[in-house]
Amino acid sequence: MTLFLHELRRGRTALLIWTAAISFMLGVCLLIYPQMSSQMGEISAMFADMGSFSAAFGMDQINFGEFLGYFGVECGNVLGMGGAFFAALLGISTLAKEEKEHTAEFLLTHPVSRTRIMAEKLAAVVVQIVLFNAAAIGITALAVLAIGETVRVQTFALIFLAYFLMQLEVASITFGLSAYLRRGSLGIGLGLAAMFYFLNIVANLMDQTAFLKYITPFGYTDAADIIGNQALNGAYVAVGMGLSLLGIGLAFWHYGKKDIA
Repeated sequence: MTLFLHELRRGRTALLIWTAAISFMLGVCLLIYPQMSSQMGEISAMFADMGSFSAAFGMDQINFGEFLGYFGVECGNVLGMGGAFFAALLGISTLAKEEKEHTAEFLLTHPVSRTRIMAEKLAAVVVQIVLFNAAAIGITALAVLAIGETVRVQTFALIFLAYFLMQLEVASITFGLSAYLRRGSLGIGLGLAAMFYFLNIVANLMDQTAFLKYITPFGYTDAADIIGNQALNGAYVAVGMGLSLLGIGLAFWHYGKKDIA
């Protein structure tokens, strides 16, 4: 557990900054809803008639004028992009930073197997994602109480579960990539998260590109689908969790035999 606790201490500043920033934006997004609600009906109708733009963000399938639709589109984008970037940064740096910062030779000389090292590092990544989401849920609950809105708890739980699974998938894939990097690259992690986001937009535009939802973890976070079906898309989630396990498996396989520079 020593390495696990060390990783949590090592990442606490980034965790606090990202959690505070995303929670603040999420809270502000919710608190301004009462001031905007009187105009939401007109805005929703306008967005629904914007063709491909509306389809790209799922605004042709939900009522943007209702609180649940507003939360799914506006606040969902904040949590989606912010959470994906945070998860990508955690995953892409967790193994590569040991070689980049020249601490690998010290760490790997201890009587601890590489498998245990990776397991404790991965556990620290998961715990940080859990804490990040717990703060987001807490801020959302307080903001909803503050503005006096009534929400469907089950639907909100599904939305937050979808984003949590998405973050785990992004972190797992970048964790796998981290095992192959020697210097680390935050750009690769952020770029991959952004690519996943835009793949989902492309997948929403045409039926011919709908298959991309099986590739991007944002495919099962679409608020329109969750609100409409009151469930996550099991096929997308299953493929996503499969890719997560693949990323973790590749990390353990390669790092276990990797020649550390």
